[in-house]
Amino acid sequence: MKHKLTMALPKGKLFTPAKILLERCGFSYPELSDQSRTLIFTDERKEAAYIICRPTDIPTYVEHGAADLGIVGKDSIIEAGKNLYELVDLKFGYCRFVVAVPQDKLSPEGRFLWQPGFRIATKFPAVAREYLHKQGLQAEIIKLHGNIELAPRVGLAEAIVDIVSTGRTLKENNLVPLEYIGEATARLIVNRASYRLKAQRINELVTAIKEVLGEGGDEDLDSFV
Repeated sequence: MKHKLTMALPKGKLFTPAKILLERCGFSYPELSDQSRTLIFTDERKEAAYIICRPTDIPTYVEHGAADLGIVGKDSIIEAGKNLYELVDLKFGYCRFVVAVPQDKLSPEGRFLWQPGFRIATKFPAVAREYLHKQGLQAEIIKLHGNIELAPRVGLAEAIVDIVSTGRTLKENNLVPLEYIGEATARLIVNRASYRLKAQRINELVTAIKEVLGEGGDEDLDSFV
């Protein structure tokens, strides 16, 4: 008897490549969409269910067993700090963590002088905290949920820690990278208990994913991000 697999998929830019990857692995469900009001889809034929979530919530759904598996960016996994397994680097959705500051705050030599009382705006306080610790710096961390690049422009913060793919948004807001502090791609994560109880189905999916990616499917998928 097969165990039903429940998978949490991210709304937004990672949804389409995640859906295509699953289709190439035999989990084709045309009705699946991140634009529908329906947030739970059940495919009785494949004995699979899909939960459509905000990316930042997926590690929580997986840790607590509401979903057996999830597809989400490494950035969300790092920030969530949940108790789960990371199974496969899916290769698509590449981006980098960056510390960025206003162009006009750099010295003529291109340096940025940290001062006591400086503030960092970010959606990733855990990442920012780790960066400050490693650098031996002190700054107040201000958590925001979007439009991080706006913070220096309005005087809310002197620097930001954000995740970027092309860097275009930084340029548009006269911000320059001070340092790149990590990379992120989409990952397949699994609930620890599910990995024991549904090992056969999960391992079959992992094998199928690795076969797809090994055929160069990662390049095709990244074009949908």
